[in-house]
Amino acid sequence: MRDSTGVITAKLLAEADNPQADVVWGTAASSLLVAEEKDLLEPYAPAGLEAVNPRFRDDANPPKWVGIDVWMSAFCVNTVESAKLGLPIPKGWADLVNPVYKGHIVMSNPASSGTGFLSVSSILQNSPTEEEGWAYLDKLNQNVAQYMHSGSKPCKAAGQGEFPIGISFDYRAVKQKNDGEPIEPVFPVEGSGWDVEANALIKKAEIKDVSKTFLDWAISPEVMAKYAGSFSITSVKTDVPLPKGFIADPEKQLAENDLRWAAANRDRILAEWTKRFDAKSEPKS
Repeated sequence: MRDSTGVITAKLLAEADNPQADVVWGTAASSLLVAEEKDLLEPYAPAGLEAVNPRFRDDANPPKWVGIDVWMSAFCVNTVESAKLGLPIPKGWADLVNPVYKGHIVMSNPASSGTGFLSVSSILQNSPTEEEGWAYLDKLNQNVAQYMHSGSKPCKAAGQGEFPIGISFDYRAVKQKNDGEPIEPVFPVEGSGWDVEANALIKKAEIKDVSKTFLDWAISPEVMAKYAGSFSITSVKTDVPLPKGFIADPEKQLAENDLRWAAANRDRILAEWTKRFDAKSEPKS
C-alpha cells in the first residue's frame, strides 16, 4: 500500500492488535516514533547499518527505524502567476504572513500529510515560544486559501496556475521546475522543517525472513544511489551528484528539529491545528 504519511500512520495504529503489514518503507520517522511508543515495531539492524548517518536513524541498538532520505519544507512559487498579480517572491516564512498574499497560498494539511506536519512542527519548535508559533500560524491561516491532503498537491496546484504559492517540499518543487513548469523553488531563509523517510520491521507473532532481506536491500548502496537521484540528503553518503536545482548545502538548510518531541506531541498538535484551521481543508475524497 502506498499513501500519504498520515494515512499510513493511521492504518498502522488501527491495525495494532492485528498488524497486516510486514515492513514499512519510507514513512516519516516522526510517525514511526508514534508506532514505537505503541510497541508496534520490532528492533532490527539491517546489513550496512554502520554506514547510516546517526542523525537519521534510531539511536537504539538494534534500531527500531532506519532512515533512508530527508525531505524538507520548500515553497513552490509560480513566477508567471505571481507576476500577473504583482506578488513579490517570498524569501521565508516571515514573508508569507504579508497581507498581499491573502487567498494566494495553499498548504498541506498536517493531519493527512507528513509534509504538512513537518512544516507545522518546525514552526512551533523554532518560534521563541510555542504560543508565538501558534500566533504565527493564525496569521498564516489568514492568507491560506486551502489546506490540501497531500504533500505534493500544493506544488502541483501552483504549477498548474491554480494558486501562486504552494507550501510543499523540496523534491517536488525542484522536479516541477526541472520539468519546465514556471516554478521557483524557495528554501525559507529561516530554515526548513524536515523529517526522515524511514524503514521499520513490524512486530508480529511470525516475522518472515524475507522482511529482513527487504530491509537489508532497502539501505544497500545501489538503492541509496536511487534515492540520491531524487533527494538532496540520503542517510548513507553516495557519490551521486546533488540533483539539479537543490541548494548547495542542504544539511545546513535543516532547521532545529527534535523528532521525538514531534512524535510525543503529534496528537496534541494535530488536535489544536484541526480546531483552529480545519475549516479551510479541502473535502476528503
